[in-house]
Amino acid sequence: MPNFLLELGTEELPASFVSGSAQQWQRLVPATLAEESLTNDSINVYATPRRLAVLVKGLPVQQLDREEEVKGPPASSAFKDGKPTKAAEGFAKKQGVEIDALEVRATDKGDFVFVLKKIPGRMSADILTELVPQWINKLEGKRFMRWADGDLKFPRPIRSLVALLDDTVLPITLVSGSDTVKSDRISQGHRVLYTPSTPLGKGETGGVSIPQAEDYVECLRAACVEVDRTQRKNQIKAQVEAAATKQAGYADITEDLLEEVTDLVEWPNAVVGKFDEEFLILPPEVITTIIVTNQRYFPILKSPDYPELLPYFITISNGDPAKAAIIAAGNERVVRARLADGQFFYKADLVKPLEDYLPKLEKVTFQEELGTVRAKVDRLCKIASLITNQLQITGEEQAYIARAALLCKADLVTQMVYELPEMQGIMGQKYALASGESEEVATAIFEHYLPKGAGDNLPQTITGQVVAIADKLDTLVSIFGLGMLPTGSSDPFALRRAANAITNIIWAAQLPVNLHKLLAEVVAEFTAARPETPAELLSQLYEFFLQRIRTLLQEEKNVDYDLVNAVLGENDPEYTERALRDLLDALERALFLQQIRNNQTLDLIYETVNRSTRLAAQGDLDKVELEPKTAVKPELFQKSSEQAFYDAVVQLVPQTLLSKQTRNYQQLVDSLTEIAPAVSSFFDGPESVLVMDSDPEIKRNRLNLLGLLRNHARVLADFGAIVNRF
Repeated sequence: MPNFLLELGTEELPASFVSGSAQQWQRLVPATLAEESLTNDSINVYATPRRLAVLVKGLPVQQLDREEEVKGPPASSAFKDGKPTKAAEGFAKKQGVEIDALEVRATDKGDFVFVLKKIPGRMSADILTELVPQWINKLEGKRFMRWADGDLKFPRPIRSLVALLDDTVLPITLVSGSDTVKSDRISQGHRVLYTPSTPLGKGETGGVSIPQAEDYVECLRAACVEVDRTQRKNQIKAQVEAAATKQAGYADITEDLLEEVTDLVEWPNAVVGKFDEEFLILPPEVITTIIVTNQRYFPILKSPDYPELLPYFITISNGDPAKAAIIAAGNERVVRARLADGQFFYKADLVKPLEDYLPKLEKVTFQEELGTVRAKVDRLCKIASLITNQLQITGEEQAYIARAALLCKADLVTQMVYELPEMQGIMGQKYALASGESEEVATAIFEHYLPKGAGDNLPQTITGQVVAIADKLDTLVSIFGLGMLPTGSSDPFALRRAANAITNIIWAAQLPVNLHKLLAEVVAEFTAARPETPAELLSQLYEFFLQRIRTLLQEEKNVDYDLVNAVLGENDPEYTERALRDLLDALERALFLQQIRNNQTLDLIYETVNRSTRLAAQGDLDKVELEPKTAVKPELFQKSSEQAFYDAVVQLVPQTLLSKQTRNYQQLVDSLTEIAPAVSSFFDGPESVLVMDSDPEIKRNRLNLLGLLRNHARVLADFGAIVNRF
């Protein structure tokens, strides 16, 4: 069984494209081979900064022969008096068969002509030659470029192409204007560490001849290139940990940095650098931002559990290990200069208290039509006050929230944050403490930016939670107010993330925030300042938040889609408003519904409640009415089952009200389970009734009984939205 190797040799690729393209090929290559019925034993994708490769093992020499049934014209058109017409002759000619091969078969649309064609399998080599350009052209990424004078686009120029089926070079040519790359068996070794035995073209070095496709990985390792990304990543991690241990420390290895560095080198070599201990007076976050974010180096900690730094860092070099001292010295010069700048900014910023930076915010634009960051702070402070009023926060905590809201953006105009924007909030916390602000205010300044992305920490203090919600809510209302709603994948102001964050903060901190009321108040403030604001702003925000809540419940809380619909409502204003008024209740009901579905308790009440809900829709009882004595007339009962149903609903009232008050929905489900036999007798027992009676008063009375049961169940969910899964 042949093996196939494809390697695309390029100039240095962006790190983000290296891993991204490998992931794309891991999906694309197996899918296209399956479409061509090319089975295989294994598919491995390899990627480095200078190449992207795939090795397919155990391919067939050619496709299996197959049969294909083709439907032709109606039999009435293909044959007249038993003789073939021109329609039949044309169809046979098109399919490459004789007239005798045509068959007439009955279908649900009448008799039609069919032909069974035998299609011989194509050679795998021919198919692969066609697929390779598709695999290359279908890769997606940022900043694709043209080179030479052609139209072929790729993140960096393609310089070589290896295409081997076992030991045979498949003839493939990539053309970009006058620049042509033809397939060969010659790959490229490491730029510095490998001396080639096989020359490449003019001006190129590093030729590695690949005898057989299956020899690829070992041939490249011999040329100081580790093409296996997982192996390369593991080597880097092991080398960094070993280097940190030699310095009596612990390597601070973040997954993001490890992933990025893996795609920056082909033959990793850890190099330790040092910086002056005087720089350790800087906040550790400043040092790690410079070392990690700006330089892609690994810091070394004194302890794995505490962020105290040692004056060392580790670089993963792609150069000659024999020149490690020279590489380290060069890296040290860069780090020393960056840290010296940071030290200067830090000392300069500390000259005055954080509050003194507020006037400078008047010169920083938040958004052209919305004014300055200082204006945003004023709006933010008002929203924070609205939230504190809802939460009934008084005294000292209210003062902390007001102060944190006022100072939360002040560090944006400090020299440190101007130079290192990643430090916003972090430096605000440091400078607030240095200015004599309370620990609560300083922590909230840092926390109000949280979460910074999916999976990030949420604010842990009530002060930080309120200011975070206020900040994100101001951005949402303001940007929506300008009509700049997110569309598709375009969300430049990260409004989806902001709405997700607000919801998750409320859920995690168990904050009884009435978002429905809060949005209305904030929109009213915004509209008062901007009378031209569209009238539909509030409804747009309601709908946007409901979409985000729906997504979070399904994707993060793993609640089935129909149960989410049952909680949030489908075109049901009462339910949607209820969800926004009490996000905690919406979450509890959704999780509870999923729980009783999983343990099959839902099955015990589903049929009873759902049947009642469907019929009750034909009545006119208000969906919030729970009291039988005002909705039903017992004197109209004709069967004992009606009285039994009524008595059961009367007993249900206090249980439902208590469940609603305490959010003990298990109590409600237990009560609905107990009422099920009475409802079943009402529908199907010996004393069953015809709900749709000819007497309109009796009919209405019975529909109201069913409506009451529906309404009690609606305290938990809209059972009409739940899909029967049994």
